[in-house]
Amino acid sequence: MTSLFVYGTLLDPEVLARMSGESALPRRRVPARLEGWRRVHLRGTPYPTLIEDDASAVQGAVLRVGPAALARLSAYEGSAYLLTPLTVLTPRGPVRARAWIAPSWRADPAHPWP
Repeated sequence: MTSLFVYGTLLDPEVLARMSGESALPRRRVPARLEGWRRVHLRGTPYPTLIEDDASAVQGAVLRVGPAALARLSAYEGSAYLLTPLTVLTPRGPVRARAWIAPSWRADPAHPWP
């Protein structure tokens, strides 16, 4: 099982269920906060990525997925992103997870993602 921190389109329960192939997965999300990062647009797309920013934090969720769901979600995220290890804060304490983050040169820091 892999712990993932999701912070963009995968926060939508319908998108998460459809893209993971697991209808119960949205109910297993745990709210999480990533300190020291901020959500911005991925250049030339309507999608988000993260950039480091000590004064910011990103709200999202942590979920645990098996190999099949991870493969499907990786295909959805595409080659612009790399699975990056990090630590997020949850109501149960810090959790080591991975998040899909694009290389910094692909981020558009002037355009926050809603």
